[in-house]
Amino acid sequence: MDTGERRLMATMPLHAITSTYGEEGLRARFAVEAERWPGPDQRRLNQALALAGRLHAADRRDREPYVNHLLRVAIRVMSHYGVHDAEVVCAALLHDSVEDHAADLAPDGTREAALAALAEQFGPRVSGLVAAVTNPEYAAGRDAHEQYRDHVADSLRRDPWARVIKASDFTDNGVGLIHTTGPRLRRLAAKYAPLVPVLQEMIALPDTPLGDPARQRILAQLGQAADRFAAILT
Repeated sequence: MDTGERRLMATMPLHAITSTYGEEGLRARFAVEAERWPGPDQRRLNQALALAGRLHAADRRDREPYVNHLLRVAIRVMSHYGVHDAEVVCAALLHDSVEDHAADLAPDGTREAALAALAEQFGPRVSGLVAAVTNPEYAAGRDAHEQYRDHVADSLRRDPWARVIKASDFTDNGVGLIHTTGPRLRRLAAKYAPLVPVLQEMIALPDTPLGDPARQRILAQLGQAADRFAAILT
């Protein structure tokens, strides 16, 4: 990718980069964002991206490599939300690592050991943020969607920075529904729709560490997601 294309990446919407340039374009946009950070932060961000890329190398998300989702979540945190905290962005890149690839992070395959491995590589704060946005292992006899919502509400209430990562993740998941068809579309909409008011409440809390423009942007996107889910479920 030449210099002109890299400059273009800095101005394009993430969905346009994805559809036109795919993973290469998203990686270029991430590199453009990371170049503005101090050298030690850049190295940590690239280390997290390399690990996320290895863990999810064989994973797919509908019609694209799963790493595209991770890149969009991280780029949105950096660019759209104005976050300049390398540990938060590292956690955004790795937010699905323990849930999906605990066995690749730790020999015994447990989530506890996987989180400990992340803490060893990236520090306890990154590991804690990943833990906060990792979905629970569901208990038999309870509705899985209800458990998911309860976990999100509890963990995000405790950790303001986890709200930021979850908002970006949820935004990407909501947008991604437009590429989903068949019974899975209604199933995902039914899972995500009840979470919208929970996230709206969390983002509106005064200790959410975002500026007002970013906060209002997220709330507007959550409103649009609610309309989309309602249309699907009607």
